[in-house]
Amino acid sequence: MQKKTNIGDDYSLSRVPQSDRQSLWNITIIRVGSLATISQFILGASLGYGMTFWEAFWATMFGSVILEIISFLLGYAGAKEGLSTSLLSRWTGFGRYGSSIIGAVIAISTIGWFGVQNSVFAQGIVQSSNGAISLPVAAAITGFGVTILVIFGFKILSATASIAVPAFLLAVAVGIYQVLSNHSIMDLMGSSPAGKPLTMGVATTMVAGGFIIGAVITPDFSRFARNGKDVFWMTMIGTIIGELGINMIAVLMALAARTSNVASIMMQTSGWLGALVVVFSTVKINNLNLYSSSLGFTNIFDTIFNIKLNRGMVTLVIGAIGTILSVMGILNRFTEFLVFLGVLVPPVAGIMVMDYFVLKTHKKELDESRKKGALPESEEKINPVTMIAWVAGFAVGYFVKAGIPSINSLLASAVVYLAGVLIMQAARKNTVDEKAAS
Repeated sequence: MQKKTNIGDDYSLSRVPQSDRQSLWNITIIRVGSLATISQFILGASLGYGMTFWEAFWATMFGSVILEIISFLLGYAGAKEGLSTSLLSRWTGFGRYGSSIIGAVIAISTIGWFGVQNSVFAQGIVQSSNGAISLPVAAAITGFGVTILVIFGFKILSATASIAVPAFLLAVAVGIYQVLSNHSIMDLMGSSPAGKPLTMGVATTMVAGGFIIGAVITPDFSRFARNGKDVFWMTMIGTIIGELGINMIAVLMALAARTSNVASIMMQTSGWLGALVVVFSTVKINNLNLYSSSLGFTNIFDTIFNIKLNRGMVTLVIGAIGTILSVMGILNRFTEFLVFLGVLVPPVAGIMVMDYFVLKTHKKELDESRKKGALPESEEKINPVTMIAWVAGFAVGYFVKAGIPSINSLLASAVVYLAGVLIMQAARKNTVDEKAAS
């Protein structure tokens, strides 16, 4: 079994041993922290600006069920094997080089979110200081500070979330208390939205697509869970509090404030303190962004160049890159690309779930190596069926406008992968039978 010998290594290229698994509280607070964020609040406010309370409720419910299923299945696999998403994908359809592509996609998307959210954090500091601190200086301070926290790994993520999550929820609670003190909840639930109406399909797409990358990278954190039951409660509690809870509170606040502008909503309901807490809540989500990005890059270098980098050093480098980009302000244009990734990433989940739970193509190797606390000794380089399924899933999600794009891409990739693997297995069997007959 590989021992963790360097600060920040965090079993990035090995299984997490049972001796280093974390409590249900530690993994759950991180999960709630990844959902109880300003971005989730913005989503809820957008729903409340374009839908009635009950329309927003059902859109959130439909999207949450989809995310919960994906999160639990991948999270369960990650906990059982003790492997991150990038590493697990090597033996769930993608192979050595295919997993590096996943690592790249996850790393780029999460470092992108790091830059965008770091800019939000920095702007909050600039506003609170009345311009005494410039945006570049604030962005450099916040980016460097978060990077240092993440270098020390999973335990620091849990400690940071333990402070930031309650503070965020307290600010939201003060806000909703003020809303309910000045408005009748029954009147709000029956009121019409102030903005342009949203359709149920578009709204459900917003909910499901808004956290689909977070659902796919669930194994990055569930690998520290002690068992499948802890994974279930981690994802379920996170969904109830982060998706349903935060979304519906934001919907009520948006209906009351008659706007979707989060800063305006928080200023109206909980004052400057609440607005600052919400802005500072970007710290915990940026911890997770940088953490998953570092795991993705360590996997890339290991698979392509056979170089085992220390995750702490990787974190320092990509944190510096993300901070520099946020200082330059160019990541404000990165948002459209991240939305594009919302269609590109779901097929990864479809293929991994289909391979691990249905086809079980590497079950024997995973079972035997798990008993030893090591990685399987053999791995395929790349599976062409997987690449075809991924492209097919992306095409369906991108071009088919009916339904929910992120779910369309996920289901299409799973079906194509299943059919492709079964055809390949049948062809190999026929070849073997023909050779035996001759």
